[in-house]
Amino acid sequence: MTAAPRDILMTLGIPALLIAPDEAIFAINEAAEKLLGRNIEGRHFITALRQPILLETIEQVREDGKSREARYLTNDGQHDITYRVTCGAVPMDGRHGTLVSFEDITPMEQAGQMRRDFVANVSHELRTPLTALLGFIETLQGPARNDAKAQERFLGIMAAEAERMNRLVSDLLSLSRVEAEERVRPLDRIDLGAVIQQTRHSLSQLASEKDIEVSVTLPDDPVIVPGDEDQIRQVMTNLVENAIKYSDRGCFVRIALGTPDYENRLRGRGVRIEVSDTGPGIDTVHLPRLTERFYRVDSHRSRELGGTGLGLAIVKHIVSRHRGHLQVDSQLGKGTTFSVILPVGD
Repeated sequence: MTAAPRDILMTLGIPALLIAPDEAIFAINEAAEKLLGRNIEGRHFITALRQPILLETIEQVREDGKSREARYLTNDGQHDITYRVTCGAVPMDGRHGTLVSFEDITPMEQAGQMRRDFVANVSHELRTPLTALLGFIETLQGPARNDAKAQERFLGIMAAEAERMNRLVSDLLSLSRVEAEERVRPLDRIDLGAVIQQTRHSLSQLASEKDIEVSVTLPDDPVIVPGDEDQIRQVMTNLVENAIKYSDRGCFVRIALGTPDYENRLRGRGVRIEVSDTGPGIDTVHLPRLTERFYRVDSHRSRELGGTGLGLAIVKHIVSRHRGHLQVDSQLGKGTTFSVILPVGD
């Protein structure tokens, strides 16, 4: 065999190797050496490629010369990695060898898993209130048909379950819109102080019902940043509402807007908004997953308070769209602080 095929193999940007008709590895490029290990050239391919499904695929290609695909699974020490392996016959010394190339499809596999998890979670979230509604409807049509007190109680519960589904659908639509716009950075100029004051006013009744004092600290001068006012208001409403809902009666919630300054997280000038509470706090084991869709620290309590499990996911995507950063600090028994850091622009 000429050196040309070997040279071509070496120029490929993905891991690849060539198996000779005698079943020895004839050539391997640098990317494949990083994946499979060095000093495997000349060895029998079975000793280097030990996964049964891949070995079976190579054997089938060697028998009939038809190209096939397989999966190769490995781990880089931190994450599982999935490769799509393409095996095809190539002419070699009057017979045919086998070209084996590896394409990293881990991001696609992860995206697929995320979609499957998302559908499963949505189905679960909808199934619970739907099951309750169907059960109460059946009861109202049967045993409770003439029971006025039972009807009043069941209709109240049905209304609450229907409202829960309505909130879930609303949050799903909101999340979908935010994700669709995430690559487009908003350029309108908004007054963060005004948005914060509006948020406190809109949630004043909820705070009063729980005997929670919401204080606001603003700088003397207006803080103007590029952004989408409705989305920033949604971020503030979500964070402040969570702080009120998940704090005990008599706790305090503080909203503080800083002045523009250099922010390491942004590697440039930014402004920090902090929403702090004196509530029960969150165990540090939960902090990395707080912004995942449908992740709840306390599922039962969250559902009781009307949470859909999507609020912080929406917050994360909105902050990302604004090229900002979301930070969470909490200690059990000492409260929680959510910090939204936004770039101030020019």
